[in-house]
Amino acid sequence: MSKKHPVIVVTGSSGAGTSFVKSAFEHIFIRENINPLIVEGDSFHSLDRTAMRAEVEKRDKGGDRNFSHFGPEANLFDKIADTFVEYGNNGECDRRYYLHSQGEADEHNARLNSSLSPGEFTPWEKAGSGTDLLFYEGLHGEVITDKVNVAQSADLKVGVVPNVNLEWIQKIHRDKKERGYSAEDTVDTILRRLPDYINYITPQFSETDINFQRIATVDTSNPFIAREVPTPDESFVVIRFKSPSQYNIDFVYLTSMIQGSFMSRRNTIVVPGGKMSLAMEIILCPIIHNLVLKAK
Repeated sequence: MSKKHPVIVVTGSSGAGTSFVKSAFEHIFIRENINPLIVEGDSFHSLDRTAMRAEVEKRDKGGDRNFSHFGPEANLFDKIADTFVEYGNNGECDRRYYLHSQGEADEHNARLNSSLSPGEFTPWEKAGSGTDLLFYEGLHGEVITDKVNVAQSADLKVGVVPNVNLEWIQKIHRDKKERGYSAEDTVDTILRRLPDYINYITPQFSETDINFQRIATVDTSNPFIAREVPTPDESFVVIRFKSPSQYNIDFVYLTSMIQGSFMSRRNTIVVPGGKMSLAMEIILCPIIHNLVLKAK
């Protein structure tokens, strides 16, 4: 951990509520006049899109049906840990980008005078000079294995995760809408990822300082036949603090500021789904403010 160059980690699986997270942190950074170094979790995949597809096909033919983006062989866990340590020590680190779309490829090709395609990585470049903190968002910001401990190098660890059935509903509908996948194709992907999800994704949420879990208030008992994705208004967000006293969490203040919220345990507050961004800003803004203040 570093007080001089803080590292903030947001870990969440696909469909966890990325838009809420990005919006909340953007507002905090603007309000606090913070210049963050943003590091994307996808940039630490060990294989580009073409190589990943080839490796999946190869593994399938060899009888391995569980090779996935969630596991250690498809990711550079040691590089994530090194990045957090390097930034914490020096305020700079290596960074690259995974190009999700043609638009991203065009943007970086113009900057680098290159001809990269969607699904490829930009080269590693030194970044971070003059920034106030490192902000990581991705799948493995708090992963711990027998070889590497990424979580120990973060100053603030935030988890954002939906109930697993809700997560599957969101993935099935997103893959169909954005990628043209059938429900059967997505179920196959879910089954492929399940061992890595259990072993490498789920345990991270025991490492979080604060965890935001979205729970649907409509029937999601069979996610594979759900016709619609539950809306924010059809859900609650369960917010758990590992140690409320560490951040001077005032639950009376929070429940008074967030309409419809209530405490369910001594370290847990529940808020309406539509209030997730507001809750994140109210809770995280003073914590991040203090992290940056101590670094100066």
